[in-house]
Amino acid sequence: MAIGQHAAPASGTRIAADVGGTFTDVAVFDERSGALRLGKTLTTPQHLVDGIESGVARADSVFSDAALFLHGTTVAINTMLERTGARTALVITAGFRDIYEIGRVNRPEAYNLYFRKHKPLVPRALRYEVHERVTAAGEVLKPLDEAELERLVPILRREGVEALAILFLHSYRNPAHELQAKRYFAEHCPDLFITVSHELSQEYREFERASTTAANAYVGPRVSHYLAEIDQHLERSGFPGTFLVVQSTGGLYDGDRARRECIRMLESGPAAGVIGTQALCAAIDLPSAIAFDMGGTTAKAGVIHHGRVLIAGTAMIGGYNEGLPIQIPMIDIQEVGTGGGSIARLAAGGALRVGPESAGAAPGPACYGLGGAEPTVTDANLLLGRLAADRFLGGDMGLDVSAAETALRDRVASPLGLDLYRAADGIVRIATASMSNVVRRVTTERGLDARDFAMVAYGGAGPLHAALVARELRIGKLIIPNAPGHFSAFGMLLADLRRDYVRTLFARLEDVAFDDIEMIFRAMEEEGTRSVHEAAANVSAVHLTRGADMRYVGQEHAVAVDIPREHFLNGDRAAIKKCFDEEHRVRYGFASETERAEIVSLRCSINGVMAKPQLSRIKVGGAQSSSSALRAKRPVYFTDHGFLETPAYDRAQLEANNRIDGPALIEEYASTTVVLPGDALTVDAYGNLIITVGNS
Repeated sequence: MAIGQHAAPASGTRIAADVGGTFTDVAVFDERSGALRLGKTLTTPQHLVDGIESGVARADSVFSDAALFLHGTTVAINTMLERTGARTALVITAGFRDIYEIGRVNRPEAYNLYFRKHKPLVPRALRYEVHERVTAAGEVLKPLDEAELERLVPILRREGVEALAILFLHSYRNPAHELQAKRYFAEHCPDLFITVSHELSQEYREFERASTTAANAYVGPRVSHYLAEIDQHLERSGFPGTFLVVQSTGGLYDGDRARRECIRMLESGPAAGVIGTQALCAAIDLPSAIAFDMGGTTAKAGVIHHGRVLIAGTAMIGGYNEGLPIQIPMIDIQEVGTGGGSIARLAAGGALRVGPESAGAAPGPACYGLGGAEPTVTDANLLLGRLAADRFLGGDMGLDVSAAETALRDRVASPLGLDLYRAADGIVRIATASMSNVVRRVTTERGLDARDFAMVAYGGAGPLHAALVARELRIGKLIIPNAPGHFSAFGMLLADLRRDYVRTLFARLEDVAFDDIEMIFRAMEEEGTRSVHEAAANVSAVHLTRGADMRYVGQEHAVAVDIPREHFLNGDRAAIKKCFDEEHRVRYGFASETERAEIVSLRCSINGVMAKPQLSRIKVGGAQSSSSALRAKRPVYFTDHGFLETPAYDRAQLEANNRIDGPALIEEYASTTVVLPGDALTVDAYGNLIITVGNS
């Protein structure tokens, strides 16, 4: 059966699986009882479906009882970053073969003699020009000659091309030539994975569209095969429900669409965590927060600002300096290669570096006892006493202290002439500095002050390091949600079906014709509403939001602005201008109220609302935690303090209103929260750990 075409039963369980570089997390929500069950297992890189199945079993569930299977994965982003995608060719309008390589000719570091340009996913030898032309108004200036396509067929076969990207100039206005080429190649090269630009992006800017289309083709065969593998596994398991994939916007889309538009799932796992943070903020009446996610391979950060998730229209995959642009809506997430499995190594000159290389799930950190020999952040935390060797993953996975000692002493401490524990502390502090920078990129570099935000920390390693990051950035309040090691998977259960549409429309705000705008919005909204209803039977309501990309007259780049629907319906130019000015001030620190503005593109989002698990309240206690909550005391190393005798508490035994002063450790199945000396923790009505950070 094709992906996403299962008939969903009226009720049952909802399974969410987040496949990361080190661990696979599973959250199972039983719609009948309201129970939430969790499972965690090492990711199985050679056959990712095995890790998912193992995680579902650990959560005491089976696919045959599920109404929905929600999935987030790093397969697409890892394929791009590791350059392990398909052999891809690009067919493009004659005269524009090199735009993909020329790019914007921007030089982020003007005086860096070692600066390297982005490296295209498609080499120049596999970029082919065909003569056709459509004007910016969508009129056909030169028809597409299929004889030129016929000439390319034997060339593509001879070159062993597996995927084909097609981009013709101004196809966002008139896609006829792209559709004609797609039909021709699908008929004559049926084994090719074919991507056409207008199906992914209907915005102007040829370089960004070329890059997006090439990236989708490049990752397409691998991602499509992976999703087909999951669907086959679901069939064999007797799964009767609907298979949905998390997009980089945090919304869900059906598996069939995901196989064609793979690039939309680049940040699917991290995006789900930000959606979970948004829902948590709404539940505890917190208007703004930084979502901080640290797993085994990377650390990520996103922002909820006045209840709204910040969305970007374009992202640079691989970093601004050398990355490739992807022109699709996605949550504004920044990440760095620093996770629990990040390897600590000595660079030339004896400098200690942490990451971006990761020990991953195989062989993993030295303390996993699976053959890893290099020291990692997890090994350092174990030696510092912050992790209990006999209680990792609830005791399901014992840690080897001697293996961690050997790796860290031989590879770091002895070569640097350092005490073992100072070396371990140095690794954690370097990792903290890297993670603090990623938080700055989503706050300070966006015109926001991190000190104005609380930080919600999750991921298996997030609560271990969150207080250190908060002190570095002078953030005064930390929130550790329930089951932080499964929070991204839980966030998938809170996501809605979503479709995003963009249409390029150049118009001065003072001259815009609102009747024309309304026709464009209505067409997008009708298509999106129909699409979300077709994707799943669980949609209870549809919410529509509108926006526009705007800029001041004379500017080159635009800002994406959320604009209330009534401003368009009422033709209220002043209100639209005010929305733009306010967004520009947030992003860049200033606004020009007297300058004229123009619209570049129209945007709309269609959300198919689905039923969600509700946060439940926990038992109320006093300020003093019960004696059963205290597990033990052990020496833990803290910078500037050395080893301190530190109590370790069982999170499951804590009650609302309990207060714990640092230093302390709060242990649970898939994570440990570190409360630093000088910090204070209280437990709220929902069981969240609220930490007041000292010296903030």
